[in-house]
Amino acid sequence: MLKDVTLGRYYPGSSLLHRTDPRIKIILTISLMITVLFTKSYVAFGILALFIFFGIKHAGIPMSFTLRGLKPVVYIIIFTALINVFLTPGRTAFEYGFIKITFEGVDRAFKLALRILLLMAGTSLLTLTTTPIALTDGIEKLLKPLKIVGVPVNDFALIISISLKFVPVLLDETNKIIKAQASRGVDFETKNPVKKLKNYIPVMVPLFINTIKRADELSLAMEARCYRGGEGRTGLRKLKLTARDILVLLFVLAFEGMLLYVQFFKILV
Repeated sequence: MLKDVTLGRYYPGSSLLHRTDPRIKIILTISLMITVLFTKSYVAFGILALFIFFGIKHAGIPMSFTLRGLKPVVYIIIFTALINVFLTPGRTAFEYGFIKITFEGVDRAFKLALRILLLMAGTSLLTLTTTPIALTDGIEKLLKPLKIVGVPVNDFALIISISLKFVPVLLDETNKIIKAQASRGVDFETKNPVKKLKNYIPVMVPLFINTIKRADELSLAMEARCYRGGEGRTGLRKLKLTARDILVLLFVLAFEGMLLYVQFFKILV
């Protein structure tokens, strides 16, 4: 399951999405999240799914790779869906003893599942098509106005970049520890949840130690290279908006705005 997490992983390519300015992609990711959260129509969900599917195919990312990245949220979807199915009041669809399922609960559960899947698939396009360095530069440029009120924008952008970069590294480290412990006879496939949780304790301890060790090595490497951040720091690549970036921004915002508009006036049901 851990090897299926795609957060923080970059998938090389030369598509339009890969070449789009990271600032534009960050803005579009936020707008996509807002659009998904305010979407209420099943038709609109379908249109958004096709739109994201087109983006994934255009970026040259294998669909199997994207679907594999959605597997870690399956349990979250099932848990939240069951809560909505059984605890949402409304018209009764099925009732047996104390178990009661309503039409409104089923509807809310389906829409919640669709929202989570679309959010995961849509936002993963940001990290899959943007290198960590470009993402850091984009965040830093977008948050630059906050320097006026004393916010350490450079440090904040660096923290986000390191966090995203360390996600796949730590996941790979976890997989290595699990395989090492399994070769020593630890049973991670047991169906007993208590025993399974206990078996993961030997994984957490070395993982925590390795995380501290990696953080210490990173800080020493940054100090050895005289990294200080903040004012006066320059970058190898300069971000520059092009007409292509503006057109991508306007097209996607217009699409999302139209989708929300037709829902607001109940044109889509």
